[in-house]
Amino acid sequence: MAQRLFKKVAFIGFGLIGSSLARVIAAQQLADQVVACTRSAQTLEDALALGLIQQGFSNPAEAVQGADLVVLALPVRATQQMLENIQSDLSEQTIITDVGSTKGNVVDAARAVYGDMLPAGFVPGHPIAGSEHTGVHAGKVDLFTGHKVILTPLVTSADWAVEKLTLLWQAAGAEVICMDVEKHDEVLAHTSHLPHLMAFNLVEQLANREDNLDIFRYAAGGFRDFSRIAASDSHMWHDIFFANKKAILKAVDGFEAQLSTLKTLIENENSQALMGLLGHAQAARQHFNHMLANKPLMENNKVTQQFTILPGAHTFKGEFSVPGDKSVSHRSIMFGAIAEGTTHVTGFLEGEDALATLQAFRDMGVSIEGPKNGEVTIHGVGMYGLKAPAGALYMGNSGTSMRLLSGMLSAQQFNSVMTGDASLSRRPMERIAKPLRLMGAQIQTTGERGTPPVSITGGQHLQGIHYDLPMASAQVKSGILLAGLWAEGEVSVTEPEPTRDHTERMLRAFGYEVKTEANRISLQGGGQLTATEIQVPSDISSAAFFMVGAAITEHSDITLQAVGINPTRTGVIEILKQMGADLTVENERMAGGEPIADIRIRGTRTLKGIHMPEDQVPLAIDEFPALFIAAACAEGQTILTGAAELRVKESDRIQVMADGLKTMGIDCTPTEDGIIIQGRGKSGDWSPIFTGGKIESHHDHRIAMSFSMAGLRASGEINILGTETVATSFPDFTQLTRRAGLAIQVSE
Repeated sequence: MAQRLFKKVAFIGFGLIGSSLARVIAAQQLADQVVACTRSAQTLEDALALGLIQQGFSNPAEAVQGADLVVLALPVRATQQMLENIQSDLSEQTIITDVGSTKGNVVDAARAVYGDMLPAGFVPGHPIAGSEHTGVHAGKVDLFTGHKVILTPLVTSADWAVEKLTLLWQAAGAEVICMDVEKHDEVLAHTSHLPHLMAFNLVEQLANREDNLDIFRYAAGGFRDFSRIAASDSHMWHDIFFANKKAILKAVDGFEAQLSTLKTLIENENSQALMGLLGHAQAARQHFNHMLANKPLMENNKVTQQFTILPGAHTFKGEFSVPGDKSVSHRSIMFGAIAEGTTHVTGFLEGEDALATLQAFRDMGVSIEGPKNGEVTIHGVGMYGLKAPAGALYMGNSGTSMRLLSGMLSAQQFNSVMTGDASLSRRPMERIAKPLRLMGAQIQTTGERGTPPVSITGGQHLQGIHYDLPMASAQVKSGILLAGLWAEGEVSVTEPEPTRDHTERMLRAFGYEVKTEANRISLQGGGQLTATEIQVPSDISSAAFFMVGAAITEHSDITLQAVGINPTRTGVIEILKQMGADLTVENERMAGGEPIADIRIRGTRTLKGIHMPEDQVPLAIDEFPALFIAAACAEGQTILTGAAELRVKESDRIQVMADGLKTMGIDCTPTEDGIIIQGRGKSGDWSPIFTGGKIESHHDHRIAMSFSMAGLRASGEINILGTETVATSFPDFTQLTRRAGLAIQVSE
């Protein structure tokens, strides 16, 4: 353990770098107290929950009082204003450092505040480590291990300040180098700023090619290694490119000259000179590797991730905000893109499915800012402003994206193709293609089963229709209604059972009239959408895992904040209540046109097996995998019927859940449209229900998270394979469940 270096460390800004350094300080007990100041209350709340700080502030002047180390972990352009804010609250013995990628402008900012006599403790710094991921949860205690930290002491910098900072960074596992300011900016312009500029340029160039999907799909490791830094924070690099303008432009001039030389050698087939150039570059590679500003980090493209839940007594308590609703997040992008004006979205789910939708509209010419901390700004292009994408639109694992976009794309003037990953490529698309053809769309699916890719011919004239849905499906209903926005006349859909009505609610929020009369939904084509503000509620489907976990765990007490309780989505609440769960819905209110509430669940009574009511099936279709875990812990038999839709989700959820339950000792029988589960619970008995075992999730995120909850009542270790797709809907699942008390581990 390193020696204690500071009494109080104050971070101004608390993202990847700041939270990683705070992890080091906490792990090695380098300070008596660590505090942070940031504008984000959520960041401070998360930092406190993670134990990284003892106190959070919104006022930087309050944060730095009594601090003997202040770390400026904020955008370089904000340095001057921040120093002005905290100047009078610092002592002569306070060390002031920063973590910015440029140093000249930081020093200029300090001189603008202090004049030429800078504080003795002012020592600019730059840790050369990072990731394309940002935020307090992205921090890692070993982020700096094996990397370099450049300190740029000034003539006014005291030796004691430099020595203490050196010890701090060495405790983080970094190699500390001292360099003058001008040299730092020149070196970093070549080894970090130019590569990032090139990466952004290359990815932009290739993304505009017609065959961009094949390029990104089949690119070898070299392309991935180089281009992954183009996923870095665009706002940060925008500031860096301007802050280090002189050195970067000089580096660009050098690159252009070298590229011209290389081009000439190839044109002239000068073999000897070309081999000399390539050989020299090959030999220099290791040297440049040490000087790169960003830690190499391969894209996580593996599909072998697994969860491990260890047996033993578990608690399950706390107040949590689960991620934003995926269905609402999808629609906020779609509707904002075709609206007139600028739409601002908060609470956006930054999962892979919703990001696939976002990327599709970027590919169709829509300017979108973010997402960052759940905020997205969409500059709408109007009903007729979408442009032909250069290549196929890749929907990843998102059936919602593909089915809803089928309706929208059927009305466009350009041809389009949608593809997806292996799982989505097995899912049926004829159910949306059939009614769209009745409207006049030219749409083709693949093979006998009508699966992706989906090809759509543009320039068709759509007519309004009335369509009776053969089965309850919000995705099909929504796809038809969205095509109807461009159709001539009225489009109406009749549902056999109520389904989620996010499309209708959000269209109304964008000023488009939609009529709902009993189970008939209709609209007139030819209108327009007007930009608005959208607050995405917390996803009840994500909340369901915590509801079930609390319902099956003794003495649990979980509160889920601001959960969407759209009446077409609350089947999981009703079913758990019928099973006897101690569940209350509190503080009901409205947000962005959607009803929300806080949901509290306590483990105070044994659940009872029931025949799950068929009228609740469409209202809980995504939550049944979690409810199957609850049924296994219930006393008596639970029967589900009328849920054949579960067999055509990301996996055959009836069969996959039955296989996993049997593996862990649960007697169950899958049926054509449901399942029969013999619960092993006994009144007043909270002993383990499951035996543990190895579970194959078939890369279905809801299967993986459901069986994770089984770990709360397991006598043996549970290993769940193929869990990487959890990121599609709940990126912070393992972090939040650990906070609640589940002993869950992630490995690859």
